[in-house]
Amino acid sequence: MAIDVVPQLLDNFAYLVVDETTRECAVVDCAEADKVIAAARGLGVSIVAVLTTHWHPDHSGGNLDLTAKLKGLRIYGASAENGRIPGLTHPVANGDTIHIGMLEARVIGIPAHTSGHVAYYFAKLEAVFTGDTLFIGGCGRVFEGNAATMVASLGRLAALPDSTRVYCGHEYTEKNLRFALTLEPHNAALKASHEAALRARADGKWTVPSTIGDEKKINPFLRTDSAELRASLKRIDPSLSNNSAAIFAKVRQLKDSF
Repeated sequence: MAIDVVPQLLDNFAYLVVDETTRECAVVDCAEADKVIAAARGLGVSIVAVLTTHWHPDHSGGNLDLTAKLKGLRIYGASAENGRIPGLTHPVANGDTIHIGMLEARVIGIPAHTSGHVAYYFAKLEAVFTGDTLFIGGCGRVFEGNAATMVASLGRLAALPDSTRVYCGHEYTEKNLRFALTLEPHNAALKASHEAALRARADGKWTVPSTIGDEKKINPFLRTDSAELRASLKRIDPSLSNNSAAIFAKVRQLKDSF
């Protein structure tokens, strides 16, 4: 399998992205190096690079441990994170391309959760690694940007092909979808996705990946044009503006206290 999920900490995900021709792989967002190294050994692949989506320690805290144990690693991360990514050797920016064996990834700048947050899009694998910007049924908190910045970042991800699989940074799906149902209780796709998430978690399974197409149907942060969602928000705040950034900001505010 070209993509392997490696659980980290309490609810984080790291991922191994494997070029099945060369058996080289990259680690996306390493928090615990030993778990990642063990997973790679189990697959019989060699880790050659780390793809860091953003500087937060639960996504980059294993970088230095990895470089101490695996010599010659390339550590990718955004130059816009201003030196906060441990062990950075290869700064990247929006539009850059990187190679893991025969695989190519495009860097997509998606700031707002952090000032330099990036995603890594592998067109050949039909997969995007979104860190803490886009979750299944949700999005990250806006720590180093504003609502308009996050709306633009989410728009860049939503512009990817609908078949693109979304590999996010945390297992937050059930709670995200439970919140989304408070705004769109009649959304049939959302109901079905929430029920599927409940079943998966009850069976001890992860909910990743989703797809961009599915997120457009269920994720309130990609559905700021939904009539039902807007009506729900207007009942809560009749003075709410109709522009997308204001709608997003209200949804984010409500989610923050959910």
